[in-house]
This record gives sequence, C-alpha cells and structure tokens, in this order.
Amino acid sequence: MAELGERGASAMPTVETIRGLERGLQVLRFLHSEPISSLHEIHAATAISKPSLLRILNTLERAGMVARRLADGRYRLSVFTDVVRKQDRYDRVAEAAAPVLARLCRKVKWPSDLFVPAGGCMERRETNLPHAPFALLGLHSQVGGRVGWLMTGVGRAYLAWCPEKEREATLRALRKSNNPEDWLARDPRRLERVLSEVRHRGYATRDPSYVAGPHGGTPVDDGAAAIAVALFDGRRVHGSINFRWIRTAFTVEDFAGRHLADLHNAAREIVGSLQRPAR
Repeated sequence: MAELGERGASAMPTVETIRGLERGLQVLRFLHSEPISSLHEIHAATAISKPSLLRILNTLERAGMVARRLADGRYRLSVFTDVVRKQDRYDRVAEAAAPVLARLCRKVKWPSDLFVPAGGCMERRETNLPHAPFALLGLHSQVGGRVGWLMTGVGRAYLAWCPEKEREATLRALRKSNNPEDWLARDPRRLERVLSEVRHRGYATRDPSYVAGPHGGTPVDDGAAAIAVALFDGRRVHGSINFRWIRTAFTVEDFAGRHLADLHNAAREIVGSLQRPAR
C-alpha cells in the first residue's frame, strides 16, 4: 500500500500557478505596507510594467478591493472590504465621498472638498479641485490641508449638526486656543446664534472676515466664497462637504439657490454609502 501511495504521489501532475493572480497579490501586499501609493511607486516596488499594473489595479478596483483617491489619483486598499481594517474611520468617509464629489464636479463645475475633524481644526481628506474647470487661487487646497472650526463653512456646518456632547468637547478645547481664528469659542451666545442660523438655512457659510490660509499660518485671500453642509446620518456627523466659487461670480444666496440641492443630494449619497455594510 505504501508503494502504491508513493507511486500515486509521484504521478500527480504539476499544477501551474496563475501569474496574473500572483501579481495581483503582490500589489495588494505592497498597498498593505504603503497605504496610499502612486502608480509609479507601485511599479518601482513590484517591477510590474505600468500597462499591466493599470489592468491589475482596475480589476482590483472593480472588485472593491482597491480605491483611487480623487484628489491626486493615488491608490489605496479599500476600507469597504474585509481585506483591511483601518484605524482611522475617516478613510472610509473619504473613499465614500470620492466618486460622489467626482460626479458633483462634472455637474456643477465648481470645486468641492470633504473636511473631517482633526483635533483643533478641520482637515481636507478629499477634493475634486484638480478636476474642476474653474480654477481658484490659493496654495492650500491639497489633501491634508487644515482650516479652523469657527470661521469656515465646513467647521460651522459640522458643529451645527454634531451631538451636543461632541460640540462642547470641541469648543472647550478651542477656548484654550491662542489662535486668533478661535476667538468665537469664548463668546458662546454669539456662536450659538451663528449655529442656529446655519440650522435654519440648511447650510453654513464662511464668516465675512475669514481669509483662507493654513490653520494657524499666514492668511491668504483666495478670492473665494463657500457654502457647506454636514454629512449627518441622524445620530452623528461624519464630516462636511462644501462648494467653493469665485465670490465675484455669485452672491452666497444666488449660488445656494442654484446648487444647494446638489450639495444636499451629494451629502445624502455619501452618508448612504457609509451605512451600507462592507463587501
């Protein structure tokens, strides 16, 4: 019997591996170690030709295992699958927002951003600005750029709709801030009037005195106006999205009359994506 077993084993045919699958797994392993990577970086690490890489990445993207950032086209593992579990929940918000902001840009043309909380400020996690036909001034529109809470539309939209406990914790920290942009945290009555107006209108705007720039850095007038709404699911806020436009082109009221419904629809679509279970 032993001899038969040995002969049977030796007679088993050699099974070939699937080269395309091997290369796909190689790409996934690299993205696991380098979570946000460009096509060139993946090519340099894997030695897979760029045309082949594009086919592999497109296949993985269609399968929901890889996502591409709208702002700069860099690739990352999708947080909507069980392949990876990120510690930062806002990666999931950014991934859900990317295709929605892309469609919003094609329809309205003016740029939009996704901002999420980052301690004492709000951080841009996604933007369709590189795809917008209307250019805006300013050097602080990249992913990772930070703005304040209290003078910006995105910050005010978030605070207007987030749970009271979360809002008070944020304001408690801002009251201790030395940043001039955070002075409103020490005037609670005035701030509550501002947030009440946001809730009444259904959108937030920049403070009239706001001048865009990196949070805590040198302000630069970007010549833009903005409206923003919260990504509110009825219990919590996941971030804020906005529209920005050249302020001499439209008044805030005129622009909101034209495009606020588009912004609200985009917000509902993003929240809906977040509420769907992972694949």
